[in-house]
Amino acid sequence: MEKRWIIPSIETDPSEIAHLSEVLNIETPLVQLLWSRGIRNEKAAHSFFSPQITDLHDPFLMKDMDKAVERLSKAILNNEKILVYGDYDVDGTSAVALLYSFLSEVIGSDYKKYIEYYIPDRYSEGYGISEQGINYCKEQGFNLLISLDCGIKATEKVDLANSYGIDVIVCDHHLAGEELPNAVAILDPKRPDCPYPYKELSGCGVGFKLIQGYCKKFELPDELWLSKMDLVAISIASDIVAITGENRILAYNGLIIINRFPRVGVKSIIEQSGIKIHYPLKEETIFSRVISISDIVFYIGPRINAAGRMKTGRESVRLLICEDEDKSFDIGKNINEQNEERRDLDQKATQEAMAIVENSCEFQNRKSIVLYNPNWTKGIIGIVASRLVEKFYRPTIVLTKSSDGLITGSARSIKGCNIYEGINSCYDLLEHFGGHKYAAGLSLKEENLELFISRFEDFISENLNEESFIPEINVDLELDLSDITPSFVKNLKRFAPFGPGNMSPIFLSTNVVEDGTARLVAEKHIKMKVLYPDKTSQPIDAIAFNQKGHFDAISQKKWFNILYHIEENTWNNNTVTQLNIKDIKIAEKKDSYNI
Repeated sequence: MEKRWIIPSIETDPSEIAHLSEVLNIETPLVQLLWSRGIRNEKAAHSFFSPQITDLHDPFLMKDMDKAVERLSKAILNNEKILVYGDYDVDGTSAVALLYSFLSEVIGSDYKKYIEYYIPDRYSEGYGISEQGINYCKEQGFNLLISLDCGIKATEKVDLANSYGIDVIVCDHHLAGEELPNAVAILDPKRPDCPYPYKELSGCGVGFKLIQGYCKKFELPDELWLSKMDLVAISIASDIVAITGENRILAYNGLIIINRFPRVGVKSIIEQSGIKIHYPLKEETIFSRVISISDIVFYIGPRINAAGRMKTGRESVRLLICEDEDKSFDIGKNINEQNEERRDLDQKATQEAMAIVENSCEFQNRKSIVLYNPNWTKGIIGIVASRLVEKFYRPTIVLTKSSDGLITGSARSIKGCNIYEGINSCYDLLEHFGGHKYAAGLSLKEENLELFISRFEDFISENLNEESFIPEINVDLELDLSDITPSFVKNLKRFAPFGPGNMSPIFLSTNVVEDGTARLVAEKHIKMKVLYPDKTSQPIDAIAFNQKGHFDAISQKKWFNILYHIEENTWNNNTVTQLNIKDIKIAEKKDSYNI
């Protein structure tokens, strides 16, 4: 698929760039990279490179934090029963593990008498606070329900809880509806009347602020909340929230905990994910390499998520709070097996979905993709939707049949398309819906499906132009290959952790060639070394995944332009700098490049 390369046009101050390069002792291109990310003075740079716990915001800046802390402390002092309730995805289960483990430490040895956690069943209860969950709370005599990563739109469910004499504290990070629930306290930085200065916390992050606030109010040891930052880092990475501001501090320091002092459950899931461990040959980590945000995204998060997708998210919480290595290994093994089952199911469904789109004439002229198959598993349709967006680059909704007889689905979008608004434009056809700009969920009656497909397509057609359907790659900086020195690579690592708001930089280098060793790997990836035709640069290892279509031109010594990440590749205990090439364009002329 042809992609547009978006080259930034950023005015810089050469004298200031030179000054920062000197005082920070980093290469000029990296100062330019800082500049492009809005970091333009020495103080901001030091805060960026060394995120400090002391820069976290006061939790009591969040609306209702005082009410939430007061009600929680009352429950603990009066030995009330507390139900910790969270969503079934990674953000929800990590949030539940965080608050449950914190309360167990505060309450002490008898904590199991007073606290319990609850994860709704994806298939029978669906997302958010459920009526079944409220009824369980009543039947078991709980006085206080604390919802995590859900609840901001649960007005009816909170009213039901209130009718039973159950108080509710909502900890959420989603957008509020027109009416806020009648809860004792609502912690959500995105609620319209909340003055909290950072709006992009994960659901687990909001729970973290609650325990931070509780510790501050009652002067409890900081370690009680600091030790939970690993769970917040996992939620930040897995929920794809911005890694800026406060989230950068939490992710940065949470990764340190994961690498140096991993909780038993996290260590278990990493061990079974294929990342080998040794003890402790490197001071900074007990693992064979430093665990990063991308490791959470691709290894840890999917396995924690698998339990909620395939069976029950309660297993994920059990894993994250487990302190026994043998039990943890057994739980982790079970979850890993569920992840393998999930992968088989989503691969099969993805192949079926792609075949429908490719072989059906009706999709040739559509701007959106909406697919329904009652046999697809509810827990994997979001993954299928993401795969379809990657392949066809169109706003996509994948639907299946739920246990309540409704059609339920997951939506994924493309840049510039607010899929939540598209779904909202069909609200009168829906039973439930919610989500974000780029991802959402919905349910509807089967008799409304065809009209929904038609109206959703109309919305997309009316609000997007032809250019919207050409994927973009945003370039951070044009780089000369000679700039890629060991010192440059070392300093580039300081920009991590990477994620939304601070993505791993994409560099552009033009008019390069391969050194004559280019070859295909697994019949679809190009492995090569790149350099300039005049050999003014040393050959640099490069891998271009799924770029087979350019192999003939490259191997014929044509000049080409590349967009790439810079990374380190370790093989047989040998680490080399490698360019991970994201896109290739064959140069039309030797002395110019076509973007």
